[in-house]
Amino acid sequence: MTARGSDPASEHARARELFAAARRITALTGAGISTASGIPDFRGPNGVWTRDPRAQRLSDINSYLADPEVRRESWRIRAEHPAWTAEPNAAHRTFADLAAQGRLSSVLTQNIDGLHQRGGLDAGLVQELHGSVFGVVCLDCGATGSMRAALARVAEGEDDPPCRSCGGILKSSTISFGQSLDPDVIRASQRAALDCDVFLAAGTSLTVHPAAGLVELAVRAGARLVICNGEPTPYDELAAAVLRDPLAEVLPELAAVPRTGDAEPLRTWGDPSTWQ
Repeated sequence: MTARGSDPASEHARARELFAAARRITALTGAGISTASGIPDFRGPNGVWTRDPRAQRLSDINSYLADPEVRRESWRIRAEHPAWTAEPNAAHRTFADLAAQGRLSSVLTQNIDGLHQRGGLDAGLVQELHGSVFGVVCLDCGATGSMRAALARVAEGEDDPPCRSCGGILKSSTISFGQSLDPDVIRASQRAALDCDVFLAAGTSLTVHPAAGLVELAVRAGARLVICNGEPTPYDELAAAVLRDPLAEVLPELAAVPRTGDAEPLRTWGDPSTWQ
């Protein structure tokens, strides 16, 4: 059997046809969409965890809670995170273009860098599945705050700054391994997966759940799946098209394909008017 993505010309032709006819697009984006902005991915050939498997320990909630040294190292890394200086690339701006065309249902992102919003996309169209590096939360009382303010305390000598409300442990408002995703974000993401005729998975290995499961949910609801990722994913065989090209090149090309969509209203599983 020929592997999906092995015939680039046919895969591109299918993807162009799907985008030409698409009237409502939901996207799931991962670390691969931000690599062109200078933010390394995790599992790719030059990923953070590929180069240094020990770094994954810093993303484990149990290690973070148990080991003050893990917390101190985490604060040092947060101050140097490339998201502070990264700029959106053409792949991020593509989604603002799709929104301007009235064809974007939502962007469900596994990224914590805020580049979709800085690329011109309304924050109301973005679901941050794994949280944001720009906020902090107390793991004891739930108080939230600004990462900039917390890092200012670190710069002043607090290498593991406690919560100022209760003295508890602070961490970034990102989701670590061992933590549950925000149920409201998951519900909104599931609705968006049900409310599209094309589901685009871009720059994600589709190995982390529950985010990866949104792909199958969308396909079961009738959406056509387009995967744009440099490496194979577990969902390639479900896809109508699989592209391996750099995202900053291929996504703007797909968004610019002349539209041929039907004038009839689109009805999806996420549309309350279809519910019985």
